[in-house]
Amino acid sequence: MAPAVRVLIVDDSVVARVVLTRLVQADGRFMVVAAVGTIAAALQFLTDEAVDIILLDVALPGVDGLTALPDMLAAGRGARIVIVSSSAGDGAATTVQALALGAADTLEKPDASGLSSDFGRRLVDRLSRLSDRSTTGRAPTPAPIALAPITLTSVAPPPRTAEDAYDIVAIGASTGGIHALGQMLRALPPTFRLPILVTQHLPTSFMPYFAAQLALMAGRPCDVATDRLRIRPGRLIVAPGDAHLRCVSLGEGNAAVRLTTDPAASGCLPSVDPMLSSLAEVFGRRLMAVVLSGMGRDGAEGARRVRAAGGCVVVQDQASSVVWGMPGAIAMQGLADAVLPPDAIGRLVATRRRP
Repeated sequence: MAPAVRVLIVDDSVVARVVLTRLVQADGRFMVVAAVGTIAAALQFLTDEAVDIILLDVALPGVDGLTALPDMLAAGRGARIVIVSSSAGDGAATTVQALALGAADTLEKPDASGLSSDFGRRLVDRLSRLSDRSTTGRAPTPAPIALAPITLTSVAPPPRTAEDAYDIVAIGASTGGIHALGQMLRALPPTFRLPILVTQHLPTSFMPYFAAQLALMAGRPCDVATDRLRIRPGRLIVAPGDAHLRCVSLGEGNAAVRLTTDPAASGCLPSVDPMLSSLAEVFGRRLMAVVLSGMGRDGAEGARRVRAAGGCVVVQDQASSVVWGMPGAIAMQGLADAVLPPDAIGRLVATRRRP
């Protein structure tokens, strides 16, 4: 029998701590090893104890949960953090900010009277997905990866050549992907002006704030895709939450977005597969496709089409992924040209060269 998944609860409400403990431990796979009321107490506990998952409130006395999130991630040494807060509703700024800072997931917490069995089922479902080793693939942080002869620390990209340059970047991601996306985009220098298309699994209500966050991360304008939107250099375009982002050629090297809602094989809406497949048809070998942390296999079929068209595919490594489902499915099929942590992917993309 597998050992119980160790859970730390950080919430300033005594009632919430008691109820959350009861809800979590109702499923025998999980064991609450501590329930504390402040960040200081949590950090102190983590100096001596290891946990698998941390349930973290936002509104805490002293240091709040969002401010402390980077420190909690470091102290947790690989623990997945789930923000459980009344301010973490659909489309809330807190939710997207928490995911961008590295939270694995978020869950809106009702008031004490609403901490019912239904909420408990949703909570345990989140914990189950994050603790499944077959999908998370947790592993020790690897040693730095060198990609000789490419100089990944270069600020200015090398001259473009017909053999290895590409004209557009497409990124797919899901659970854990927002934080990885931020790390990747921040590694791109201001001189990098290629258009970047993003499909991130998020509900429609999140998209306006998510686009604003991406613009800050990348230091360039970001648009939520609309039908027939022109794809231009120096801009980010993110798929809306209720449609697939596809690409069509306008001739003479120009392209535009088309939005569709046709069912995707992955069952996702939006799905990474239609984006990558359509871009492969338009750009062929001039496409760089990136797949970051996420659950499931969305993106695997699109990656296969990118490779068939001569394009390049890079995926996030297992150690840095919250869930290695999407990138892992591509890597396991031998479709990835490189498997790297997000910041190294960003530096590689900036060179406009193949690994």
